[in-house]
Amino acid sequence: MDAVATPASAAHLLVFARVPALGQVKTRLAAGVGDFEALAIYHELLGITRAAIAEAGVPATVWLAGTAGPVPTAQEAQEWGQLTARSQQAGDLGQRMTAAFAAAFAAGAEKVAIIGTDCPGLRTEHLTEAFALLSQHDVVLGPATDGGYYLLALRQPQPELFQNKAWSTETVLADTVADAQRLGRRVALLPELHDVDTADDLATWRAAIVG
Repeated sequence: MDAVATPASAAHLLVFARVPALGQVKTRLAAGVGDFEALAIYHELLGITRAAIAEAGVPATVWLAGTAGPVPTAQEAQEWGQLTARSQQAGDLGQRMTAAFAAAFAAGAEKVAIIGTDCPGLRTEHLTEAFALLSQHDVVLGPATDGGYYLLALRQPQPELFQNKAWSTETVLADTVADAQRLGRRVALLPELHDVDTADDLATWRAAIVG
């Protein structure tokens, strides 16, 4: 399969991440394994995410939470190499994602996807398939086993999909699909993947690797 199924200038990837600081990342995971281990695992997840992005070859912007100011410092953005890094805006997760999508579309992107950094199963193929599916669909979602999603892709702004959601709960995916269908949008789903948010999630991931 080609690196992307749409011209590079038309596709754009948004990455929501946190500045990797001790005690500030993977807090639910840290409750079970401690802050130092949680930070190490977060660095591991960042590496997986970076590898998928690099192979896909799609222009990307990293939106960082936990920056000290309105613009990330070089140190805060150093994990991401040459990728453009910006600070996430204020508001809940839905408001922040809405703003990131709006910025990408305003800059001329025609197909925009957003991912987080919690999914160790994320591969380049998921990114390329998402952009390809946008040729025939309005919304593409990557379901996570916890009821959320690890990827959402759009070919035009859809702020309604980010409103009135109980973020970080098991209803997010179902509520998003319901909203898209209510709005008459054509929805496609990617393969379901596993997020790592808790110590139990970590154990599941490690067991799968060993298996």
